[in-house]
Amino acid sequence: MDRRRNVLMILIALVGLALPKLIYPIVAIDVLCFALFAVALDLLFGFAGLLSFGQAMFWGGSAYVVAILVQTFHFDGGLALVAAIVYAAILAAVVGALVVRRSGIYFAMITLAIAQIEYFVAVQLKDLTGGENGLPMDSRGTFFGAHLSNDTAFYYVAFVIIALCVWFVMRVVGSPFGTVLGAIRQNETRTIALGYRVNRFKLATFILSGTLCGLAGALFARGNRLAGLEMIDWHTSGAVVMMAILGGSGTIAGPIIGAGIYQVIEYFVSKTPIGQETDLVMGLVFACCILAFRQGIVGGVLSIPWRKTST
Repeated sequence: MDRRRNVLMILIALVGLALPKLIYPIVAIDVLCFALFAVALDLLFGFAGLLSFGQAMFWGGSAYVVAILVQTFHFDGGLALVAAIVYAAILAAVVGALVVRRSGIYFAMITLAIAQIEYFVAVQLKDLTGGENGLPMDSRGTFFGAHLSNDTAFYYVAFVIIALCVWFVMRVVGSPFGTVLGAIRQNETRTIALGYRVNRFKLATFILSGTLCGLAGALFARGNRLAGLEMIDWHTSGAVVMMAILGGSGTIAGPIIGAGIYQVIEYFVSKTPIGQETDLVMGLVFACCILAFRQGIVGGVLSIPWRKTST
C-alpha cells in the first residue's frame, strides 16, 4: 500500500511539472491551488473525521487580504502572502476554539454559519472589497522583489510552495500525531478513555487545515489577479468537499487528483455549447465516480489487491 501510494505521488509530481505545457497556464494554476485546498480540507475530514462546510472562509478571506495589501496598499507580494497566512491561522484558531467541542452535523453547520458571516462582512465593506464586483489586481506584484508577471513562472513558484505543503501534510499524518487523529476519527470516546485530550488535537488540526486553505486561496488570488465573493461563498466549500471525496478522502493523493479532474472538466465543459449546465455535468461525473469507486478514485485503486506471482 505504501509503495503504491509513493509511486502515485511521484506520478502526480511529474504531471504537475508538465501541467503548464499540457493545459492553459492559468487553468494549471487553478488546479494547483485547489489541490492544496482539497488536501487541507481532507486533513480535517479524511484524517480527523471533521466535516467542515466553512473552509472557504480561509480560502476567500486570505485572498482578500492579499488583494487589499497588494492593490490598495502596494505591499510586496511575498509579505502580503505571509500576512494572508497569518490571517488564516488567527481566524482558524478563533473559529476552532468555538467549534472543536462539536462534531458531526453540528460542527459542519457552525462552520458554515461563521463562513456566511464573513461573506456578509465582505459584501458590506464594498469600498474595501469591491462588493459583488470583487477586487481585481493590476498585477501580481513582486515576490520578495522578484516579478512574476509570467504565468508559467508563477506556476512553478506556486508548485514548489504547494509541494512542500503537501510533503508536510504527509509527514503530519504519518507521525504519532496523525495516528491519534485516526483514532479520534474511528472512536473518539475510546481515544478520550486512553487519556488523550482530543479537543487539543482537533484544534491543532483545524488551525493547520485553515492555514493551508488560506495559503491556497492567497496563491489563487494572486495567480488570477482577483479576489471575489464567490471565493467565500458556501458553494466553494461544497465544491472542495466534492473534490476530496471524488479523489478519495484520507489518501492525500486522492484530493489532489479529485481537484485536478474537477477543475479540468469544469473548464472544458464551460467552453462547450452546454457550458451553462456545468453543474449538472459535474454532478453526473461525481455520481458515476462514487458509484464505481465508493472509496473515491484513489481509494478504489489502492484497495485493489496485488497478485503475487509464484516462483
